[in-house]
Amino acid sequence: MAKTFEEMVAEARRDADQLSVEEVREAMVSGERIVILDVREPAEWEDAHIAEAKLIPRGLLEYMAADELPDTDTRIVVHCATGGRSALAAKTLKEMGYENAANMDGGITAWRERGYEVE
Repeated sequence: MAKTFEEMVAEARRDADQLSVEEVREAMVSGERIVILDVREPAEWEDAHIAEAKLIPRGLLEYMAADELPDTDTRIVVHCATGGRSALAAKTLKEMGYENAANMDGGITAWRERGYEVE
């Protein structure tokens, strides 16, 4: 049975951990070892991105993950603009063996709404 984008995102949100922007910010401030993974397109990245985030566009994730994210045990927090693409990416990473992958709910839009810094 075919699924819509919305159905696929809802399924991905159920299958991958969801973190609020506040939880992600606290982890960063506390010095926790995490990778912030931005799965937006390069033009979106150039507009604004979270400091120290790593860019792997959603369309290249499966291809680039092994080289760019060699430690499958590292805590990875994935984000996009609002949380849809990143939910799909977090689910994909889990399927690829990255057990500590999570989605940042609300994406960089929610991050910026909270007044958190971007570059």
